[in-house]
Amino acid sequence: MSFRLYTNAVSRASRTFAAGTFVIGLLLIGFGTIILALPEIFAFLAAAVFFIAGIGCTITAVKIFLALRKFNKTASDDSQDCRVNVRIHTDEQ
Repeated sequence: MSFRLYTNAVSRASRTFAAGTFVIGLLLIGFGTIILALPEIFAFLAAAVFFIAGIGCTITAVKIFLALRKFNKTASDDSQDCRVNVRIHTDEQ
């Protein structure tokens, strides 16, 4: 009598994982070959990606600076450091 310690689902999951890993490995080998064959094109693409990412970071930073400037301007217009008619109650023991 044989005992099965795993189900058919485990076998299918293992087979799917192995197939996915095989496909990813083949894709990586293909990309490596293309990069070796055409390095100038990929250098240009990498430079373009960094350039676009730099523009995006710069725009985000400018938006944050402008929002902080607007926030500080509205905070400085309200010159009261405390609220009127606010009382703090403490229990004396």
